Amino acid sequence: MVLPTNEPVLNYRPHSEERIALEKVLIDCYRSHVKIPMYIGGRRVHTGQKREIHPPHNHSLTLGEYSQGNKEHVEQAIKEALKAHKAWADKPQWERNEIFIKAADLLATKWRIPMNAATMAGQSKNAFQAEIDAACELIDFWRFNAHFAKHINLIQPLSPEGTSNRLAYRPLEGFVFALTPFNFTSIAGNLPTAPALMGNVVVWKPADSQIYSAHIIMEILLEAGLPEGVINLVYCDGPEAGEVVFNHPEFAGLHFTGSTSTFKHLWKTIGANVDIYRDYPRIVGETGGKDFIIAHPSADLEALNTALVRGAFEFQGQKCSAVSRAYLPESIWEKLESKLINTTESLKMGPPEDFHCFVNAVIDQKAFDKITDYIEKAKASDNCKVLCGGTYDNTKGYFVTPTILLTSDPHFLTMEEEIFGPVLTIYVYEDHAFEQTLDLVNNTSPYALTGAIFSRLKEPIELAQDRLKYSAGNFYINDKPTGAVVGQQPFGGARASGTNDKAGAIFNLTRWTNVQTIKTNHYPPRDYRYPFME
Repeated sequence: MVLPTNEPVLNYRPHSEERIALEKVLIDCYRSHVKIPMYIGGRRVHTGQKREIHPPHNHSLTLGEYSQGNKEHVEQAIKEALKAHKAWADKPQWERNEIFIKAADLLATKWRIPMNAATMAGQSKNAFQAEIDAACELIDFWRFNAHFAKHINLIQPLSPEGTSNRLAYRPLEGFVFALTPFNFTSIAGNLPTAPALMGNVVVWKPADSQIYSAHIIMEILLEAGLPEGVINLVYCDGPEAGEVVFNHPEFAGLHFTGSTSTFKHLWKTIGANVDIYRDYPRIVGETGGKDFIIAHPSADLEALNTALVRGAFEFQGQKCSAVSRAYLPESIWEKLESKLINTTESLKMGPPEDFHCFVNAVIDQKAFDKITDYIEKAKASDNCKVLCGGTYDNTKGYFVTPTILLTSDPHFLTMEEEIFGPVLTIYVYEDHAFEQTLDLVNNTSPYALTGAIFSRLKEPIELAQDRLKYSAGNFYINDKPTGAVVGQQPFGGARASGTNDKAGAIFNLTRWTNVQTIKTNHYPPRDYRYPFME
């Protein structure tokens, strides 16, 4: 079967058609004061309890409000999902595929600009970051997943003469809980829809700071023909939702992206409750990262500089794949230091409606406090030096300047702990210690999500691939370790970074099907005796 092609990325150059349209819709986002419902059983559910939505870059502005739910809404969502289970499971795969292919087409056309604008306004992404995430990657997820689902159903066993064998790809028996993050609209769209594509029914709880774009995803899916009750979108506090979901006997699976600590807590909860479930739940999670770049003395200076800046500071470092620690040889650092500082200091920071800005605001006060606490600890340490940045201001929005730290301690806390913000820590090693530094990279962090090696020589690249084979689920050679593309770089990591089930590939979808083997014997034996008994 021919693979789909990746959705082309629009550039939003000045005076382009897409730029003009986006600027207009973005203004409408700021003025419209949208009222966002939950989506339960195909109905738009409004409640009396409202919560306001504020842009991270201007928290005095109100974009709109959403209806806050409670345990009763989660219970109703589960009930509606289970009600929809049989009819959705009985649909042939090609019919389910068509719904998500249509959703992709709607997002590529009618909904592209509104989706990008909502992501820019609600999550403080610049136009390019919104385009590659909220539009292109989600389009790719829906198109490629439909292709992979078709391929899965073609995987069938041998049928020797006289028998017919086949595999029936059934959905899980129960409902799937999708728990999605703020940082990628595409992940928020993929986590509930990947299981649904395979015939499952879903209860979906997004991060509060991503609800603006989440509701647009639901509007697209409903317009594409998704039957009522297949995916139910609820907004409520996490522990409140978990109390209902993880104590339900028909809980069948968790599709999660978020923090490592939360994922571990959920895994323990599921394990403690395993006796009440009809089946062993599938647990799929992508969690934290402490992603690295290691440069060999032969590295290309210009390419390395660009990778460090883009990898560390795009979307304010709020990517689980963002470069957070770098290991650079002395000979490179002598030439690179001033260039890297100058490049970083040239980055303009501000609201996403200013298209000159490379950096925007971090997501909320909690993130702002966490990031700035790490910066202050670095300032107070004798083992660390602030090379640039290190300032911040939350007067109007949650702005943290891109910050580069230089440490003499390879185990300094900003080399080991996930910050999830625009902070890059550099450790300089002696050129002859490349091999020992590879071991340092491997053993420093509990995470294993993404990483990169920069070298012009084949031997150090091969050595890094061998020594770091378990250090990164996505490994990059002479490229930044961010920006995985569906169908090209299936994404996911192991160790403390998750279950490595590779979103954007066939592997993830196989977790959401419950395979049954069916054998037909056309000539059943009529005598119990075997030849050896003669």
